[in-house]
Order: sequence, then structure tokens, then C-alpha cells
Amino acid sequence: MTLNGLRQMVRHLLPSSLHHCPLRFSTPPPLPNKFGLCLTRPITARHPHPPPLSPPAGLSSAANMSTTTSTTSDSSDLGTIINQKKALRTKVRRALRSMDPNLRSQEDEAIQNLVLQAPWFKFCESLCAYISCSALREVDTSKLLHEILDLSSKDYPQKRKTLYVPRVEDKNSYMRMLNITNISDLIANSMNILEPAPTDVDGNDREDVLLSDHPVDLLLLPGLAFDKSGRRLGRGGGYYDTFLTRYLERAKEKKWKRPLLVALSYSVQIMDDDIVPVTPTDVFIDAIVSPSGVIPTSAAAKERFQL
Repeated sequence: MTLNGLRQMVRHLLPSSLHHCPLRFSTPPPLPNKFGLCLTRPITARHPHPPPLSPPAGLSSAANMSTTTSTTSDSSDLGTIINQKKALRTKVRRALRSMDPNLRSQEDEAIQNLVLQAPWFKFCESLCAYISCSALREVDTSKLLHEILDLSSKDYPQKRKTLYVPRVEDKNSYMRMLNITNISDLIANSMNILEPAPTDVDGNDREDVLLSDHPVDLLLLPGLAFDKSGRRLGRGGGYYDTFLTRYLERAKEKKWKRPLLVALSYSVQIMDDDIVPVTPTDVFIDAIVSPSGVIPTSAAAKERFQL
């Protein structure tokens, strides 16, 4: 049957009211697009309605490109900071190696005496302090530790201070601060660095400051470089920044007063402002104790030092 014959047959079957409607079985006329060009859209029996259009390939690519560019930029910035840190560590290590031993000894003595004479140290009841390692050329803390643990000392209030010192547990920046009551509680680890044994002489676990129900007032910190805006450059392991972040979060949860974060620094370790590179995970300190005096680097320190 011809197409015209088919049309006539259908017209006879439809109500008369629909006879005026044109019947078309061929492709509809082209539809103009926004540019005035005509695009032919074929009718497909399987899709009574046009299928949803996919986003233009260019738009999807642009979005992906934007995300990729942002990630690449962030990675590039982080890589730059990491390289800056490495360069500064090399510079400071070289300066520490070049330090005259007599000068180092004088600065050790001056720094420890400044801490011992400071009211914020004398009247603190609980603190964390690092155990200095001469091989790492850290500011000496042996005199401080002996004074803290010496019951016969007359320079402090009657109440003995609670002292926590670091113990490195693994290479994943995990460090604990454990309570000691005597210098003999310290043993040399595989790196020949003194640290507390995990248990005391009676076999009991030492108190971990992160599990204690009492806050600390002060943390005495090591480092490689510092500046007067409170930036601190460590040795690259991330142990102290990780520990400090965890402790400060716990103090906030417990609504404890934030402890003072005080770094001990040789004169060659103090940099000009904004020279020390930092990342978002680096924790800023409150003060630096140098041979020439105490340098507050935060509003909290200035308030507590009554400056």
C-alpha cells in the first residue's frame, strides 16, 4: 500500500473532529538552534521523549581541570615549603656544628638559669620537658631535670613538680610523654637517647600525660630553628607537632587552661621573622628562651609573663 493510501485509511478510522489534524509519518521539519542553524532530530520509537543530554565534554573537562589545577597547586606549594625546611635545617645544623664548645656551654648555662629563675617555671605544678641529646646539639636540660626531681631543692614551692618526658614509640611520629620521679628512670634507647622505660621498677605502667586527669602548665620544647612570631622548625619527624596537637585537643575537650609552649634555643637558632617555613600542621610556640633572655611570641605568654 502506498503512503497516501495509508493516510486515507487512517482518516476513515479517526473521529471527524481530528480530520483537520495533519498526519505525518516522515521526519519532522528541522528545528532552529540558538545560532539560527537547523538541526534535524530524528524520531526514535524507543525514546518517546528525548534522552537527557550529557554535560558538554568541554564543561566536564574544565571542571576536572580546575580540580586538578588546584590540587597540583597545593602540592606544588607544599613541595616548596618542604624544600625550604630542608634547606633551613641544613643551614642551622651547619651553624650548630660550627659553634665553639665553650660558647655552647655558656649558652646552656644561661638558658637553664633563665628558666629556673622564671616565675612561670617556679610556680608550675606539672610540666613536660625534653631530655637533651648532645649528639643532636640540643640545648642542655640536665640541670633543669635534676632540679625538678631534687626533693632537697630550696628554690621551689614545697609541692614537688610532676614531670613527663618523651618516649618515642615508632617511626610514625608517635611519641608519648611519661611520668618519671628519678633520673634513674631513664634508659638509653637504640639511638643512645635517654628516655623512660614504659614501666616503673614495680612493673606498673608509667602515667601517660595524654591519659592523665590533670593538666600540665608548661611544655619545654626542643627544635632546630625559631622566630619571634612563634614559628618552630623541628627535625622533620613530626613527633612534637603530632603530640602537641593531640595534647592541645585534649586540653580543649577538658576545658583546661592552655599550657605555655616554651622552646629553648641557642642564639644561632633564632631566625628573622617569617623566615621559618610552616605548614598547617605545625604548632606555634608561646615563647623562646635564648641566652640573652626570654622572648614571648604570643599574647598568652605576654599576659602570663606580665609584660
